[in-house]
Amino acid sequence: MTISVLIPAYEPDERLLNLISQLRALLNVSIIVVDDGSGDRYHDIFQEVEACGCKVLRHDTNLGKGRALKTGFHYIREAGLEGHVICADSDGQHLPEDIIKIAHSLDHMGHRFVLGSRRFSGKVPLRSRFGNVVTRGIFTLSTGTKIHDTQTGLRGYSVSMLDWLCEIPGERFEYEMNMLLRAHKDGFLITEEYIDTIYLDKNKSSHFHPLVDSFRVYLPILMFSASSILSAILDFALLFLIQSLTNHLFLSVVVARMCSSICNYTMNRKYVFGMSKTSNIHHSLPRYFGLVIVVLLLNYGLLYLYHEGLAIPLFIAKLLTEASVFLFSYWVQRKYVY
Repeated sequence: MTISVLIPAYEPDERLLNLISQLRALLNVSIIVVDDGSGDRYHDIFQEVEACGCKVLRHDTNLGKGRALKTGFHYIREAGLEGHVICADSDGQHLPEDIIKIAHSLDHMGHRFVLGSRRFSGKVPLRSRFGNVVTRGIFTLSTGTKIHDTQTGLRGYSVSMLDWLCEIPGERFEYEMNMLLRAHKDGFLITEEYIDTIYLDKNKSSHFHPLVDSFRVYLPILMFSASSILSAILDFALLFLIQSLTNHLFLSVVVARMCSSICNYTMNRKYVFGMSKTSNIHHSLPRYFGLVIVVLLLNYGLLYLYHEGLAIPLFIAKLLTEASVFLFSYWVQRKYVY
């Protein structure tokens, strides 16, 4: 089992050295530490890290956790290191035993990555417990995927995922949320391994700023939800506009659905998930618009039944139709499209 442990570090203390020492005692691992612009005051700590046989990569200024992780991923890829890559925090929250647990889990996994999910039992700082509950709830509502700990910094990947990891947008704490949002769309399955929850000194060493960084974390989820809402509004508006101009229900449904679908796909691809590669288009576009055609036919059939057959007003008929096809569309997108 070949393992590279990647540790982003900003203004670390002796807990980083303790983690490295414990890892060295338990495993034969390559340890890469990224100094994310900690400054001259922390020069001695990073010298000790290098003296322990670790590779230290440096940022001249603080660029954020996402950028630090990508710097490490780039190095591992260029160095040709093999096996598994496990990311851990430098503040003592992750036990060496849990890092080993993630590595063993990766041995049995294929095209997926593993999260070290905290149980949040015992004495957990209120901001940490509350933040995870809120993020977990919003993530589940937005994606339909239930993850126990969306904010964990203990994550494991195979080296085959390095190209993908380097392409994920985000420079700071939002990077890890973007990763989760992109995972299912790009065919990566997420597995969770439960780990111990450790907060030293009420987690005062955390560099997570509740207001600014929470906004960055939630922004991808909010954009994901906003994309669906804006597309639905466009679909409603075009349906009523074209219907009023042509009095042709099928034409109205087709044009409205196609325009809103193109809008939704484009917004998700460009702004929500930051996808740009042609291969990603070839992977998702045919399946997405195949579903659009099926949903369009269902949409028209139900709308015709409600509006023409049962003489329900068009607005109410449209609401009933969308509610009727929502679960089907949602299930297909989760299982086959993304």
